[in-house]
Amino acid sequence: MPTRVVVFNEAIHPDYPAGGWRLCLQWVRYMGDAGDTQDGYRFIWRRPDGSLQAARGQARIPSRAEAMTLFQMAVDDGWGDKTGQQGGVET
Repeated sequence: MPTRVVVFNEAIHPDYPAGGWRLCLQWVRYMGDAGDTQDGYRFIWRRPDGSLQAARGQARIPSRAEAMTLFQMAVDDGWGDKTGQQGGVET
């Protein structure tokens, strides 16, 4: 069984047009087969239809500035300063 991902928060980069590919930053929980969990951030692309582009755990980030924009949006929304946890232990 593949790892499940629960998305708690998402920031969508404002410079990408609606109806096109959009870069996102998410705060998520990865849930493994054995009941283990890992909380953390991930970058992911949304397709023009709004679905997520699964890229084997990797998303191309065009620039540091775009990553920083998304993190600033997350901070402004109150969730950009979280620290990931693995199995209930802060990492």
